[in-house]
Amino acid sequence: MGGDFLAILPLIVVAGWASLLLLADLFVPVGRKGITGLLASLGLLAALGLTIAQFGAQRQAFGGMLLVDGYAAFLDVLFLFAGLFAITLAHDYLRRMGLERGEYYALLLFVISGMMMMAHAGDLIMLFIGLETLSIPLYVMAGLARPKPESEESALKYFLLGAFASSFEVYGIALVFGATSTTRLAGIVAAAQASSADSLLLVLGAVLILVSLSFKVAVVPFHMWTPDVYQGAPTPVTAFMSVAAKAGGFAGLLRVFLLAFPALAASWAPAVLWVAVLTMVWGNVAAIVQSNIKRLLAYSSIAHAGYILMALPAAADPRVSPMAVSASLFYLFAYAITNLGAWGVVVALESADGKGLQVDDYAGLGTRHPWLAAAMALFMLSLTGVPPSVGFVAKFYLFSAVLDSGLIGLALVGVLTSLISAAFYLRVVVVMYMRSGEPQVRREGWLHATVGLMAVATLALGLLPTPLYELAARAGLLTLTR
Repeated sequence: MGGDFLAILPLIVVAGWASLLLLADLFVPVGRKGITGLLASLGLLAALGLTIAQFGAQRQAFGGMLLVDGYAAFLDVLFLFAGLFAITLAHDYLRRMGLERGEYYALLLFVISGMMMMAHAGDLIMLFIGLETLSIPLYVMAGLARPKPESEESALKYFLLGAFASSFEVYGIALVFGATSTTRLAGIVAAAQASSADSLLLVLGAVLILVSLSFKVAVVPFHMWTPDVYQGAPTPVTAFMSVAAKAGGFAGLLRVFLLAFPALAASWAPAVLWVAVLTMVWGNVAAIVQSNIKRLLAYSSIAHAGYILMALPAAADPRVSPMAVSASLFYLFAYAITNLGAWGVVVALESADGKGLQVDDYAGLGTRHPWLAAAMALFMLSLTGVPPSVGFVAKFYLFSAVLDSGLIGLALVGVLTSLISAAFYLRVVVVMYMRSGEPQVRREGWLHATVGLMAVATLALGLLPTPLYELAARAGLLTLTR
């Protein structure tokens, strides 16, 4: 049993630190909640060090309820990385907006612990616990700007639709258990391969679980909540939600469908393929008409969920599965770096009275704040998929895996929708450099350091992607201990 706890020590550190942080925050004076943020960062750094130290380990814990492998370790690093920069983005923002509350940091750590559970899940029950641990604190964080009506509306919509989606997962797990007499991933795949499972119940259960996780990653037609929630939530919460919550959803989606339901691939792969197509098309087309930068990036997030989802039908081919999973992991990391940087620029221009959130508010940024405009231009080009950014490399790896699986039409849709996306990403660049204006930029040290670091990483990983991709390739070999 002691070895089981050691195997998931990073997860224990994050969840335990979050609980202690709630107590410690009681002793932090009002107006100095940055101390709570610092303590939260120390906990995340400790968990990050433990995760890196365990990288390469492969075992099961608690009788297979949790799996420890390269896949989970890679995603844990991504979650912890996103959490650290969600803290730096929020440090000055919360004080500027009059939202400096210590619970932001504790809730953030609870969300990360839920994501880590999903990445390590070896059982559908653990997947559900992870999803709820991820979701419930996020509902609260979305409404952190109370009593602003937009923030309260954001939290209520997210909660109601999230609870509805969770019910699909519970029902799906019940059907899978009824079909196979187990919720363990290893037991489910064994029952399916031995033809001892009720095939109809198993397919229905898989479909309901797919619906629930599709809501979490915001793919069409389960994306309706995304623009309103992203617009109404405090911007650092939106930034974290767009990166880490999406990665957490995909962590569970890839783990469950490639390990528990490979025998059902003929049933779910075509459906997922069409969902990916609709998501890429609608996300990019709807973004073209957006004038609010937060809604524009919300539809951008939907579109990128469609790109990442391409990896799932490609991975249904056993010959391509490791490559497709590796490409999706690399894409998630590349998207996290680029998107956190873009949201950092949004935080820099946003003011307490709500100004700075229209695309037109970026007019003149190229002349008044050239380095910030250059960083935003780089992020927009990376999201489009223009070399030499990391976004181009991520799409290259992903489209290559899709082509190797023989899904040429799917890859073609991905390329064409990437071209469509240039219409709204480059519109931001045109406004920054081709129109005159007086943008109001907040000069905050942690914020500007985060944007600068993300810009350097976006360019550096675009020029030298091999080390990160090799790590993703090692993590792409999903394991299942029977």
